[in-house]
Amino acid sequence: MSPGPLTVRSVVLDSTDIRPLAEFYRQLLGLVYRSGDEPPRPGEPDSQGSDWLVLRGGEGGVQLAFQQVDSLPEATWPEGPVPQQLHLDLTVATIADLDAHHERALALGARLLLDRYDDPDEPLYVYADPAGHPFCIFVADPLTA
Repeated sequence: MSPGPLTVRSVVLDSTDIRPLAEFYRQLLGLVYRSGDEPPRPGEPDSQGSDWLVLRGGEGGVQLAFQQVDSLPEATWPEGPVPQQLHLDLTVATIADLDAHHERALALGARLLLDRYDDPDEPLYVYADPAGHPFCIFVADPLTA
């Protein structure tokens, strides 16, 4: 008898400061905190924000988790000795959506690493999030997405 299928529960990102990273992705992707992981009120200590936080999407949607680590070498991709190791692919339906989300990502603190906006087959941008993790936003080809 074969076992049941595996299900991806979360993508976990390490960071030396998880609350700002979780806030970046919460705002960028419109996710919500798991109950109990919400930011504290101003002036209160952030006991959850020093270990592990979870953001959730809608029913069956992606879940991102954030794990506190003492140190983390930032990826130097596309050049340099530290590979990206993992990255998130985020897609949009149109060039207009790509333009809008490009501006949002930069305003939220993303850093542009690679600009392939003019690629006729797959317009895209590659960014580093505030902790240095690479992620892409590109126009998805409905035949290959």
